[in-house]
Amino acid sequence: MIHRKWTALAGVLILLTACGQENEASSDKETESAKTEETAEVVEPEEPAESKEEPVQEEPEITDMPDPQYEINSANWSVQPIDGAEEKVVLLTIDDAPDKHAMEMAETLKSQNIPAIFFVNGHFLDTDEEKQQLKELHEMGFAIGNHTNSHPNLRDLTEQQQREEILQLNDTIEQIIGEKPKFFRAPHGANTDFSKQLVKEQEMVLMNWTYGYDWEQQYQNAQSLTEIMVNTEFLNNGANLLMHDREWTTEALPKIIQGLKDKGYGFVDPATIEGI
Repeated sequence: MIHRKWTALAGVLILLTACGQENEASSDKETESAKTEETAEVVEPEEPAESKEEPVQEEPEITDMPDPQYEINSANWSVQPIDGAEEKVVLLTIDDAPDKHAMEMAETLKSQNIPAIFFVNGHFLDTDEEKQQLKELHEMGFAIGNHTNSHPNLRDLTEQQQREEILQLNDTIEQIIGEKPKFFRAPHGANTDFSKQLVKEQEMVLMNWTYGYDWEQQYQNAQSLTEIMVNTEFLNNGANLLMHDREWTTEALPKIIQGLKDKGYGFVDPATIEGI
């Protein structure tokens, strides 16, 4: 009987020992698992990527416009040199464009690289064809001037009418070529105090002329017009030559240019004339 009790007690002890070992093993596994999880949660910080700075773009240099070489003398409307510019020069200007001959005159000038100002009237800009001609004149490099919308004598108009004649044409020209004209010349050379002030406010150069003949009946042929334009007593340094979009002037133009060259005259580029 006692032997059985000891046997039973020994069995219980063996079971308890086994359970303890299992619990210990289980605990070790849990600890190991916990360490593994803890290790997994620790993430090494990544090295910061090298910052790639955008290259600094240099601002383009702003170059100043070239200094003007000439200015208009309002006492006699001649072109005067500034700071030692060439003195023996003339300025060519053509009024009432683009009527019927402006493009032919422009081709003659362009073929010899001669600059000029084309003073335009609004009533010659009514059609798409006329507007295209003005655009072509500008694209060929010629300066465009304002000669009023309908070619009236400004002295016969009210101030409001004068304003409309000048500003309406400014707007029309700007719509066609993308810029406002730099020069203004009144029809018949008839300015008023109001037109002078308005032109100044618009930062335009007021201009008249030194001499011109092609509207006079006796000079409405190429030969006599060439003779007077090249040999007149008014031809001198800085002379401001007035011509018109006319058939006889168109025919005379090549010989007028040649005659001026033969006398040693150069030709002023309107872009070099001082603005307001």
